[in-house]
Amino acid sequence: EGRFAAAGSPPPGTAASPVERGIFWSRELEAQVPPGFAAEEAAAWLSAARAARVASLERGGCGRSSNRLARLSDGSRACVRYGINPEQIQGEALSYHLAGVLGMQERLPPMALALVEARGRQWEPVREELRGSHWAEGAVVSLTRWVDNLTAVVAPAPWGAEAGAGRRLQLLSAGKLGGLPPSQLVELVQWSDLILFDYLTANFDRLVSNLFSLQWDPRVMRRATSNLLRAPDGGLVFMDNEAGLVHGYRLLAMWDPYNEPLLRSVCVFREGTARRVAELHR
Repeated sequence: EGRFAAAGSPPPGTAASPVERGIFWSRELEAQVPPGFAAEEAAAWLSAARAARVASLERGGCGRSSNRLARLSDGSRACVRYGINPEQIQGEALSYHLAGVLGMQERLPPMALALVEARGRQWEPVREELRGSHWAEGAVVSLTRWVDNLTAVVAPAPWGAEAGAGRRLQLLSAGKLGGLPPSQLVELVQWSDLILFDYLTANFDRLVSNLFSLQWDPRVMRRATSNLLRAPDGGLVFMDNEAGLVHGYRLLAMWDPYNEPLLRSVCVFREGTARRVAELHR
């Protein structure tokens, strides 16, 4: 916080430096981060998901077997997530809105909530499919906008393959970033937000679950990171956040031994993220 209170504007990082003042990503580097989902897109999806009718429900493509891929009457598609218990939908919704408070919501696909009512206008066209889904009447589900052409993401250093060799996590520090290509630096900017977001939400269902699996799978860090995908422009997409805040906080004692070292491995942050955390703390 003392860095924010310093008088005057500090000099920006040099062209060769991706970091300013030793702890913040440079403005030039942040400007290269793909924009993600704009606030206007999120607002438009909220309106569309509330107004459209569900034309069909299909199995597959959206995670758990209880979830469905929905085709809406306006031609769009959505992943409809049905929680095994209400905590999961609460976690999804609360994590999404916390991301907005933290300035990270552009990394999460636009989301809306809906009430399952077989005889209601929205669900009437798929009444038969609902019978086969075993969804409870009156349950709250999340409708996340379907995003095309996403690909898997393998964790980079310091959280990647090196973490699987029995060594402690490396530090993402200013002194270790020299010489990295711009594309890798742009990804690390997004990863610094992801690590902080998952720590604050106590989400164990992403990188933490991979770290946990190291005890029986030494190559797990060389594989795709759970619930994290990459858009064609290089932007990371934080998927399926239902483990956050509610369920995750109930299991803090179990998962904090993994979340804590992850947070401590990050020494460089987006300045906007740091400001928001400081404001929330105050």
